Amino acid sequence: MTIQKGRVAIVTGAGQGIGKGIAIKLAEAGANVVACDINEKNAREVVDEIKASGYESLAVACDVGSKPDCERLVMSALNQWGRVDILVNNAGIIRDALIYKMTEEQWDAVLRVNLKGPFMMTQASIVPMKEQKFGRIINISSSACKGNIGQANYSSAKAAINALTYTSALELGKYGITVNSICPGVIDSEMVRSVPQNILDRWLAVIPAKRIGQPEDMAHMVMAYAAEEAGYLNGQTIYVDGGMQTGLKM
Repeated sequence: MTIQKGRVAIVTGAGQGIGKGIAIKLAEAGANVVACDINEKNAREVVDEIKASGYESLAVACDVGSKPDCERLVMSALNQWGRVDILVNNAGIIRDALIYKMTEEQWDAVLRVNLKGPFMMTQASIVPMKEQKFGRIINISSSACKGNIGQANYSSAKAAINALTYTSALELGKYGITVNSICPGVIDSEMVRSVPQNILDRWLAVIPAKRIGQPEDMAHMVMAYAAEEAGYLNGQTIYVDGGMQTGLKM
């Protein structure tokens, strides 16, 4: 599976964790990468790392919950390289609480970034993609899309991301744009490192692979979706979780 050299990829939430792993892998494959993060310092550090390896990259600070920011991000890619080929909607936040304790602010914050953000990034990116008659949109969902205690907001947003994926695939396929999603399981990231060890141990007990995933595991799946040869792979959701969903049924 290959990515044509010079393809332009936008990765949101690229400043750390899964997004960073995806941005680096796409650059290594030959794509020019726009690394977007709300934390500009983190985005610049990732870009410096990519450039130090001899690849092209651009850092852009962006709040994906803001429509003007999303449009500015896409325009940054167009101004720099004249096209947008790949969009990875990875940016996400958590504001966990049990349903009876969850505030309206916690609900709204998560839905704004985790659902509204990918919707608006998709809207902005498909303008050049339709003109090119080529595009790869990859949404990072979560295994929590099936529900998770304390994450009514997060789980709802991730389930909706899968629905957005299917609808977008139906609408955009005729333009040569594919839309797919990935549901990561437990991945080594800042978010997971904040989880108490007893909960991590409980998760590991139901992961057949018997390990926590790495950002690179997600990046490999992104590469498969983004490949030149993947033009007929559309409207799909794949769990990359070491078999966790299977383990939960045991």
